[in-house]
Amino acid sequence: MATRVIIVRHGQSTYNAQKMIQGRCDESVLTEKGISDAQKLGQTLSEVKIDAFYCSPLQRARLTAETIQAGLTNPPTLQPTDRLIEIDLPLWEKKKKDEVKSQCANDYRQWKENPHEFKMILEDETEHYPVLSLYQQAQDFWQEAISKHQGQTILIVAHNGINRCLIMSAIGISSDRYHTIQQSNCCINILNFSSNFGDSVQLESLNQTSHLGIPLPPTRPPHSGPRLLLVRHGETNWNKESRFQGIRDIPLNDNGRSQGRKAATFLQDVPIDFAVSSSMLRPKETAEIILEYHPGVSLETTPELIEICHGLWEGMLESEIQAEYSDLLQQWKDRPETVQMPEGENLQQVWDRGVAAWNKIAADYSNTDTPQTGLVVAHDAINKVILCYLLGLKPGNFWNIKQGNGAVSVIDYPQGAAGKPVLQAINITTHLSGGGILDQTAAGAL
Repeated sequence: MATRVIIVRHGQSTYNAQKMIQGRCDESVLTEKGISDAQKLGQTLSEVKIDAFYCSPLQRARLTAETIQAGLTNPPTLQPTDRLIEIDLPLWEKKKKDEVKSQCANDYRQWKENPHEFKMILEDETEHYPVLSLYQQAQDFWQEAISKHQGQTILIVAHNGINRCLIMSAIGISSDRYHTIQQSNCCINILNFSSNFGDSVQLESLNQTSHLGIPLPPTRPPHSGPRLLLVRHGETNWNKESRFQGIRDIPLNDNGRSQGRKAATFLQDVPIDFAVSSSMLRPKETAEIILEYHPGVSLETTPELIEICHGLWEGMLESEIQAEYSDLLQQWKDRPETVQMPEGENLQQVWDRGVAAWNKIAADYSNTDTPQTGLVVAHDAINKVILCYLLGLKPGNFWNIKQGNGAVSVIDYPQGAAGKPVLQAINITTHLSGGGILDQTAAGAL
């Protein structure tokens, strides 16, 4: 049984509201909005059975945790730990972000562009690497906590920086991608550990905010490039049956069309400027349903975004593949990047065409007078390789990313396609489950 970890960021603090850098400074307290959002978070988590509850000892995180705890049913004892304390930025704490950006221009640029190499020279002339130190701190937390709570559900309340490092170190994202993932105040992230730290970990969702009345995390200024909404198609009968479909052109089933309508309602107030989908029936129909709320947007299709070709496996149930190709199926589960599908594709081929198509979309809509928002609808394997690529991962990390039928992921390009993307949210499924935070979509074959 997997160990589920729910990671949340503290509510808005006074320093957040004033756009000040807080780091490990403990002067900042929750604002009224911060307290209200923490109460909403407690209500959202109230029906989830929590077995262990950890928080940072800094007061903005601890009060958020205590507020959540008051809303839980039979909550466990709250355990503050220094291993969840925020990033240490001693030379910048209590300063306005704009002040640091202007007065420490070179250091700030290094912080943004190469966070893993960013260092501060302290008063005793020692070199301090804030991100590398925090990344190690996150690994130390996992080493201790995961072994204690096998098969349980852990709730963590901490901070922007340490949350990023917890997620990154769990699924193998390197520290240079520190600024690639977003953490909103009172957001929800979910990780599923298969066993001990160092074994396979699945990122079920990143930066959920819909429980706060914010369907999608907002863009952060400055923002000049496109926002891409990456959606997986709705359910098919073959998804439901755990039958491998690959490039078989299986249409949506009734539930899949319902998921498409729910995704459409979820995105109806989001301005969409353009739309692209795989040329296959199931993503094309999903995109068309979503675009019913955006009648002025035409749909472009591309074969480069079609699903992985499973070759001889297509049309087979996993149990049938197990009987005929047991070793290869196990290899697909353990080392997917090494598998050549019988008379089909390998992951590198899917990676190459999927990433090329994605980069072309981002580039085509980067040189515009105003930032554009685009809908991109594709498949499980395609979406996974794109998200792995954006996170700096490799084909071998394929199973670290979850994509539910009808799920929405949000990717921003603040400086356009030439700059680093920001993963604002991954695998949002709350619109499919009545607001529930867990992905309840079919765990069928690709």
